Amino acid sequence: MRYLLVAMAATAALALPAAAEARPARCVLTAAGSPQFSGPCDFQAERGGSFTVTPAERRRFPNGLGAVSLSVVEPGIGEVRGLTRDGINSRWGEARRSPRDPACWVGADFSLCVY
Repeated sequence: MRYLLVAMAATAALALPAAAEARPARCVLTAAGSPQFSGPCDFQAERGGSFTVTPAERRRFPNGLGAVSLSVVEPGIGEVRGLTRDGINSRWGEARRSPRDPACWVGADFSLCVY
Protein backbone atom coordinates (compact mmCIF):
# COMPACT_ATOMS: atom_id res chain seq x y z
CA MET A 1 0.00 0.00 0.00
CA ARG A 2 2.82 2.38 0.88
CA TYR A 3 4.41 1.84 -2.56
CA LEU A 4 1.10 2.65 -4.21
CA LEU A 5 0.88 5.94 -2.28
CA VAL A 6 4.45 6.86 -3.21
CA ALA A 7 3.76 6.07 -6.88
CA MET A 8 0.56 8.14 -6.81
CA ALA A 9 2.39 11.09 -5.21
CA ALA A 10 5.18 10.92 -7.78
CA THR A 11 2.66 10.83 -10.63
CA ALA A 12 0.79 13.81 -9.18
CA ALA A 13 4.03 15.78 -8.83
CA LEU A 14 4.85 15.19 -12.48
CA ALA A 15 1.39 16.38 -13.52
CA LEU A 16 1.72 19.71 -11.72
CA PRO A 17 3.14 22.58 -13.76
CA ALA A 18 6.58 23.69 -12.67
CA ALA A 19 6.84 27.13 -11.14
CA ALA A 20 8.16 29.62 -13.65
CA GLU A 21 11.67 30.76 -12.90
CA ALA A 22 12.64 34.40 -12.80
CA ARG A 23 14.59 35.64 -15.78
CA PRO A 24 16.85 38.67 -16.12
CA ALA A 25 15.27 41.87 -17.41
CA ARG A 26 15.71 45.63 -17.26
CA CYS A 27 13.15 47.61 -15.28
CA VAL A 28 12.34 51.29 -15.47
CA LEU A 29 10.12 52.74 -12.73
CA THR A 30 8.96 56.34 -12.85
CA ALA A 31 6.83 58.31 -10.42
CA ALA A 32 5.38 61.75 -11.12
CA GLY A 33 7.33 61.75 -14.39
CA SER A 34 10.74 61.30 -12.73
CA PRO A 35 12.86 58.16 -13.04
CA GLN A 36 13.00 56.27 -9.75
CA PHE A 37 14.83 53.14 -10.91
CA SER A 38 16.41 52.02 -14.13
CA GLY A 39 18.46 48.88 -14.07
CA PRO A 40 18.63 45.12 -13.84
CA CYS A 41 15.72 43.24 -12.36
CA ASP A 42 14.36 39.71 -12.19
CA PHE A 43 11.10 39.12 -14.06
CA GLN A 44 8.74 36.40 -12.79
CA ALA A 45 5.88 35.68 -15.21
CA GLU A 46 2.56 34.52 -13.80
CA ARG A 47 -0.71 33.35 -15.30
CA GLY A 48 -2.72 35.58 -17.58
CA GLY A 49 0.06 38.07 -18.26
CA SER A 50 0.54 39.07 -14.62
CA PHE A 51 4.12 39.37 -13.35
CA THR A 52 6.38 40.37 -10.48
CA VAL A 53 9.75 42.12 -10.70
CA THR A 54 12.46 42.36 -8.06
CA PRO A 55 15.73 44.30 -8.18
CA ALA A 56 18.79 42.29 -9.25
CA GLU A 57 22.54 42.47 -8.73
CA ARG A 58 22.31 43.90 -5.22
CA ARG A 59 20.38 46.90 -6.54
CA ARG A 60 17.41 48.35 -4.66
CA PHE A 61 14.11 49.73 -5.77
CA PRO A 62 13.29 53.15 -4.22
CA ASN A 63 11.47 53.61 -0.92
CA GLY A 64 12.42 50.19 0.45
CA LEU A 65 10.49 48.27 -2.20
CA GLY A 66 11.49 44.65 -2.50
CA ALA A 67 9.11 43.79 -5.33
CA VAL A 68 6.55 45.30 -7.67
CA SER A 69 3.72 43.20 -9.05
CA LEU A 70 1.21 43.75 -11.80
CA SER A 71 -1.95 41.67 -11.87
CA VAL A 72 -3.81 41.74 -15.17
CA VAL A 73 -7.51 42.23 -14.44
CA GLU A 74 -8.58 42.36 -18.08
CA PRO A 75 -6.65 42.62 -21.34
CA GLY A 76 -4.54 45.80 -21.30
CA ILE A 77 -5.51 46.76 -17.74
CA GLY A 78 -3.61 45.79 -14.60
CA GLU A 79 -3.48 46.49 -10.90
CA VAL A 80 -0.01 47.44 -9.60
CA ARG A 81 1.23 46.92 -6.06
CA GLY A 82 4.55 47.38 -4.33
CA LEU A 83 5.81 45.16 -1.54
CA THR A 84 8.46 46.47 0.82
CA ARG A 85 11.21 44.30 2.25
CA ASP A 86 9.31 44.60 5.57
CA GLY A 87 6.25 42.95 4.00
CA ILE A 88 4.12 46.10 3.70
CA ASN A 89 1.90 45.98 0.63
CA SER A 90 1.07 49.29 -1.05
CA ARG A 91 -1.49 49.71 -3.82
CA TRP A 92 -0.21 51.92 -6.63
CA GLY A 93 -3.41 51.68 -8.63
CA GLU A 94 -4.62 50.81 -12.07
CA ALA A 95 -2.26 50.82 -15.03
CA ARG A 96 -2.91 50.48 -18.73
CA ARG A 97 -0.58 48.90 -21.23
CA SER A 98 1.08 51.57 -23.33
CA PRO A 99 0.09 51.49 -27.01
CA ARG A 100 3.46 53.08 -27.90
CA ASP A 101 5.60 50.68 -25.86
CA PRO A 102 3.92 47.37 -24.96
CA ALA A 103 6.66 46.70 -22.37
CA CYS A 104 5.27 49.61 -20.31
CA TRP A 105 2.27 49.91 -18.05
CA VAL A 106 1.17 53.46 -17.24
CA GLY A 107 -0.81 54.58 -14.20
CA ALA A 108 -2.10 57.97 -13.08
CA ASP A 109 1.25 59.03 -11.59
CA PHE A 110 3.65 56.16 -12.33
CA SER A 111 4.88 53.83 -15.02
CA LEU A 112 6.49 50.42 -14.96
CA CYS A 113 8.44 49.16 -17.97
CA VAL A 114 10.08 45.75 -18.19
CA TYR A 115 12.42 44.93 -21.08
